[in-house]
Amino acid sequence: MTIDLEALFIDLHRNPELSFQEVRTAGIAAGHLRDLGLEVTEGVGRTGVIGVLRNGEGPVVWARADMDALPVVEESGLPYASTAKGVDAEGHEVGIMHACGHDMHVTAMIGAVEELVRTRDEWSGTLVVVIQPAEEFGAGARAMLDDGALDRFPRPDVVIGQHVTPFPAGMIGVRPGPQMSASDGLHVVLHGRGGHGSRPHSTIDPVVMAAATVMRLQTVVSREVDPHDLAVVTVGAIHAGTKNNIIPADATLDLSLRYPDDALRTKVLAKVERVIKAEAMASGATQDPTIETLHTLPATINDDAATERATAAFRAAFGEENVIDPGLFTGSEDVSWFARDAGVPLVFWFWGGIAPARYAAAVAQGTVDSEIATNHSPYFAVEIHPTIEVGVQALTVAAREFLG
Repeated sequence: MTIDLEALFIDLHRNPELSFQEVRTAGIAAGHLRDLGLEVTEGVGRTGVIGVLRNGEGPVVWARADMDALPVVEESGLPYASTAKGVDAEGHEVGIMHACGHDMHVTAMIGAVEELVRTRDEWSGTLVVVIQPAEEFGAGARAMLDDGALDRFPRPDVVIGQHVTPFPAGMIGVRPGPQMSASDGLHVVLHGRGGHGSRPHSTIDPVVMAAATVMRLQTVVSREVDPHDLAVVTVGAIHAGTKNNIIPADATLDLSLRYPDDALRTKVLAKVERVIKAEAMASGATQDPTIETLHTLPATINDDAATERATAAFRAAFGEENVIDPGLFTGSEDVSWFARDAGVPLVFWFWGGIAPARYAAAVAQGTVDSEIATNHSPYFAVEIHPTIEVGVQALTVAAREFLG
């Protein structure tokens, strides 16, 4: 029986689930893996799934796909667009959308496993399929590892994975060394002193404090990081107050920080903390700000030798012109925890999901940034074909390169 991958993708897209809530998605993936003959374990790291395909002596390859969606209301206009709603970790009702393409990741993984099962007389070794929850929290890989994944299942000799992105469909982007940035998420509480809006002199206004902090944080990268280095400081959320005539006691900021390596991470974190504390002091705050780390993700660093092998295999499969070095992505991933904890090489690549003609037209018009929606956008829409086929083939090619 051949799995209808288009139907699988559409079903997953219509029924997205938030991080650590991926019960339905995990069940569907587990069911397909069982039907393909794998030994399947569910509930690894809460909602994760691991399938093992033993095929004689040889290397152990871990292939990972993430499966969680985002709290985004879909505006893609697709006939199969998500209308799902759910409750996020803070208890808020939110729209849910596969705005990062994890539905395509799972679909391509199932298709690749089907192909590897079909051709199992042509390779030997062990394939470990990792269907990971909560990548968007930066917590799913860590949860699976803390649940004993490396001890409960065959340990890897190499970890591979892929991510769909707004390249033209048919294109593969891969590079040795740093592929994605390290990242920290910070939650900051600025402590003021509340009071009546008509008596600001009797308060310590955290709204003004927050505004000054946001503006000063913009100078960390523009004035304190070498222009040759890559760093990002983003304030993604700011919250304060309940009413126009009440000065609140506190204001909160949520920050996303990105850097290519640990050395720059240390510098940027110190500068960000200095700015936050200094602005509080300048505002007359009597209590230091509270700075909480929500997550820390390491840089996604591809092993040089393993990546050269995979890249050569991709070029042979897709053609030289369709395999590019995409440069360092400032987005972040938690896939590298698997390779880091196991002490083995990682190979992680991107594959395109946009209709080539549409992408070419946007390039010609200079409108790529405005016309081609990126991951996490409510307008993000992956071209079903040939994105599925290329994703299946890329995973299959990479796995076969490392299996005996």
